[in-house]
Amino acid sequence: MKHLTERLKKKQYREIWEEYCGFLDLNMKDYMMIQNRLMMEQINQYAKSSLGKIIMKGRIPSSIEEFRSIVPLTTYDDYADILLLKQGDMLPEEPIIWIQTTWEGGRHPVKLAPYSRSMLDTFRNNVVTCMLLSTSRRKGEFKTQNMDKILYGLAPLPYVTGLFPVALEEAVDVRFLPPVKEAVDMTFSQRNKEGFKQALKYGMDYFFGLGSVAYAVSLSLGSMSGGGGISSLLKCRPDMALRMIRAKIRCHNEKRSLRPGDLFRLKGFMVAGTDNCCYKDDLEKLWGVRPMELFAGTEPSLIGTETWTRNGMYFFPDTCFYEFITEKNMIRNMEDPTFQPPTCLMDEVVPGEKYELVISVLKGGAFVRYRVGDVYRCAGLENKEDDTHIPRFEYVDRIPSIIDIGGFTRISENSIEHVIALSGLKIRNWIAVKEYTPQKRPYMHLYAEILPGALASGAVTKEILKEQLSTYFRYVDQDYRDLKKILGVDPLAVTILTCGTFERYQKAGNPPLRHMNPDSHELKNFLRCQFTASGRSVR
Repeated sequence: MKHLTERLKKKQYREIWEEYCGFLDLNMKDYMMIQNRLMMEQINQYAKSSLGKIIMKGRIPSSIEEFRSIVPLTTYDDYADILLLKQGDMLPEEPIIWIQTTWEGGRHPVKLAPYSRSMLDTFRNNVVTCMLLSTSRRKGEFKTQNMDKILYGLAPLPYVTGLFPVALEEAVDVRFLPPVKEAVDMTFSQRNKEGFKQALKYGMDYFFGLGSVAYAVSLSLGSMSGGGGISSLLKCRPDMALRMIRAKIRCHNEKRSLRPGDLFRLKGFMVAGTDNCCYKDDLEKLWGVRPMELFAGTEPSLIGTETWTRNGMYFFPDTCFYEFITEKNMIRNMEDPTFQPPTCLMDEVVPGEKYELVISVLKGGAFVRYRVGDVYRCAGLENKEDDTHIPRFEYVDRIPSIIDIGGFTRISENSIEHVIALSGLKIRNWIAVKEYTPQKRPYMHLYAEILPGALASGAVTKEILKEQLSTYFRYVDQDYRDLKKILGVDPLAVTILTCGTFERYQKAGNPPLRHMNPDSHELKNFLRCQFTASGRSVR
């Protein structure tokens, strides 16, 4: 019998809350006791594995302090030779499943991450926690019931988002729209259409997707439901048919288009991925429900969730052991790779400070002191609204050396250089910056300085540059291609700089400029150098 299903049948609501959401009652001391205990268990298990002997150089740390002093910060390069060959016998615990994601578009193959049975059990419990909290409006209360229906807008296995339905179905009787076994063989568009068709027929209790994808799907739901006549209404449940009729009358009287919230009364709305802050307000208007943000990644698994206040994420104490690099030290390390940035622990973070996250995966995971590539801001150490006494965080973005758009892309300096080389465009120098439209939609702005001859001949214009670069980005990067296919956006803007801009910037005695997401103050100084002596601006 599924554990949560049985407890829901017995109406053991208080016990359910304490089991899955009780970590929110921890104080800092108790939280760190759990972190330290599980980390020491992981260290002892890890040190005995072949991978652990390589990473720890044959030493067995006797404390977490010794572990942090012995083991250097790691990246995927440190694990690639073992994990890409799926050498499970070298790991602390035999993997049950391997999860996949993009490593670096256009340059590296996919990344693979192993998940042990213990990791999957933790993942399952924390997915249930997210489900309960997404329906909660105050502490101790939730609306989850058996056979709730979920419209699912995330990628299937082997991506980490494909674990969500698998994990939930281990714990509770739920119904996915469309069923997972059918959805895996459908395209993204087919899944949306079929899921919405079933939602109109049977109703819908939850919606779960990447924030950017949820927004695209929400807009399409309105258009899909706008058509149809008597025949479409006859296929719906009587209450859904009545709701649709009332919604269409209301929208007609208010002279606006149909919104998903006119048709569905969601119990819970969950969004994952990056750039959710760009879409949450619009999603709330479309659905009438504030989305609850959670965060999961291929390597760290499911690590954090918001609560009923929707005011910052709390990290699960049993998923990873967390360390943090301050923004200042992160930037210093980018400028000087020989600098080894120190880390602080969960009980040492400071409100308002931005941190690069470093994780050691618990329960037999492969990654230790691993730089995930994500930046969080500590939103506070306590929260009176939630009655919590542990730190909460807001997701900021990927680290500055990566441009991520809507949770789809991982554009790096190497991938941009690769695209420029393939295109044959006469670009002398460039910088790339993640920027936002007035509507808060993210895009990549490429500032390019063209060789004088190409610019003078008129062979290169802003339009030509954007068209050719976009073509090559789609060619080398499947994720970039999906941005256009799934979200209907081309996330590239191009500005051609006047010749000599970079040289003028350097001669002015300014500090070196990063190619990727330079400091905002330095960027302003740089753009002042794009003007010619005559005062003409860029094209």
